[in-house]
This record gives sequence, C-alpha cells and structure tokens, in this order.
Amino acid sequence: MGANIADQSEGKAWDGGSAQPMGASYGKMMMWFFIVSDALTFSGFLAAYGLTRFKFIDVWPIADEVFTHFPFMHGAHAPMYYVALMTFILIFSSVTMVLAVDAGHNMNKKKVTFYMFLTIIGGIIFVGSQAWEWKNFIQGSYGAVQLKDGKIVQFAENGHQIALADFVQAQPKEEVTHTRHNGLWFESGDEVPSFTVEEVVASFKANPHVDLRIEKIDPVTKKKIIVSREEGLKFLEQAARVVEGANLEVNEYGSSQFADFFFFITGFHGFHVFSGIVLNIIIFFNVIIGTYEKRGHYEMVEKVGLYWHFVDLVWVFVFTFFYLV
Repeated sequence: MGANIADQSEGKAWDGGSAQPMGASYGKMMMWFFIVSDALTFSGFLAAYGLTRFKFIDVWPIADEVFTHFPFMHGAHAPMYYVALMTFILIFSSVTMVLAVDAGHNMNKKKVTFYMFLTIIGGIIFVGSQAWEWKNFIQGSYGAVQLKDGKIVQFAENGHQIALADFVQAQPKEEVTHTRHNGLWFESGDEVPSFTVEEVVASFKANPHVDLRIEKIDPVTKKKIIVSREEGLKFLEQAARVVEGANLEVNEYGSSQFADFFFFITGFHGFHVFSGIVLNIIIFFNVIIGTYEKRGHYEMVEKVGLYWHFVDLVWVFVFTFFYLV
C-alpha cells in the first residue's frame, strides 16, 4: 500500500530540481518567496504608521506644509511637486525594466542593454532625490518653538506660516571658547539654533502682526489653528527651546513620531532601491559581456525585474501613506 502511494507521488513533489510549479523556475520561485516576506515587513511598518497617525490625527503634521521644496527654486512654495516627480521617475523606471525583460525574451541584447541602462539611471535619480528630500527635512524650513510639555508651536502672518528669520532679531552673543577647564562640551555650529528662546519671545512681543500656530488641526479648514495674541504669549511662557529642522528627537513640523516613521520607512525603502540599483548594475555588465547570450536566456534580468517592480510598488504605498493621505 505504502509502495503504491510512493509510486503515485513520485515525480509530482517539487524538489527544487526539474519540476517547475506554476511554470516558474527555482530561482524565480525563491525571488517570489523573498518578495512576499519583504511585503509582510513593509506591511507591518505601514500599519504601525497608520495606527500612530490615527491616534494623533488632530495634531499630525500636514504633508503640504512639510514637503514644499523644489530644486533650483529656493523659497518657492511647491507642495508635493518634487515628490510627485520622484514617483513618476521611479514608475517610469519600472516601465523600462518591463521593456528590458521583453527584449530578453526576444534575445535582443542591444535593447536589453539600453533599457537596463535607463532603469539604472532612473533608480539613481530617485535615490538622489530622496537624499535631497532628507536634507531639506533635516534642515527645516521655518523653525519653531518646543514647549515644556513637548508640543510644537509655529508662527504665522496673514494666515501663512513664516520662518523665525522673518521676524526674530538676533542679539549679539559673547563668544565663549569651549575648553576642558571651563567644563563646556563642544557643540557643532549646525546643532546650535540660530536664535534663543528669549530672542523669539521678545521679537514676538515686538511684532503685533505675527501670530502663533499650535499643533492642533482645525477640523473645518484642515489647517493648524492660529490662536490669539494673548493666548500666544501664554503659550510662549512655557517655551523650552528653539527647534530648527527634524531629527529622531524633535521635529519643527509637529509630532516627533512623524519624523521617526519618515526616516525609518523611507530610509528602509531607499535601501531597497539602492540594493536594486547595485543588482541592476551587476546584471547590466553581465549583459554587456554576453553572459546571458551564452546561457541562451535572460532569466536573471527577469528575476531582478521582479525585485525592481516590487520596490516600485512599495513606494506607491509609502507615497500614499506619507504624502497623500
């Protein structure tokens, strides 16, 4: 009886050899296993972000006020424009990858080389753009004040947010040499705020046209609430420090958890894109030297293409969660 069962099942169970479930080779199946496991990882991260945002939805930073930069347009208010361009470039690189895979099916080495090259260029532009976004996010745009309870307050004029530099008058400071004997630790210039709390408070009092914005979002206008001058002065009585830019500890745009998730999730995705670029470059040079021509197929191009489409698809979800919703 046992022998009959063994005879019936012989050759039907996939052992990673000649059998090809769903018409896929062993290598492609392993790539699919990796993609599924990685998709679950990203799903966990995005779910955590979604739950955290839902919990603090009334004080969460507004994406249109955070991602407003565009290269070579200093000072221009271009909300989401560059992020949209980045997304288009990455999606277009997925199209060129499809064309490279199709050319590989037709054993067209010249076209595979050309489309792989375009895919690599698109990936490099995207990663460079993401690094540029990080730089602007870390440096900040306006500056803000953190209160003793950890909340962030910003400043506005005629309903629009303004930078500290637009109204704060810096007072001359006595320079102190940081040496061992005076017990002062050295701090780099980038880590020291441009203004002190006292300068911000004094300048706010001296400029009656400047208003104060709190973290809370108006449910009707979907904008940060601007309080009266009297309330603003009361808030500033609790001022703890001046904040410029964002890091893992504090964020001038609002909740520090927004910055934590932004750095972690976009950084994790950026690492995936960078890894894909490295793989694409390796495959690209193998195409040039004719490795896959000798093998008689371009399956490696198809396998790395699966990975590239995956990171593109993940970015669509990251883009939706961070920038659109």
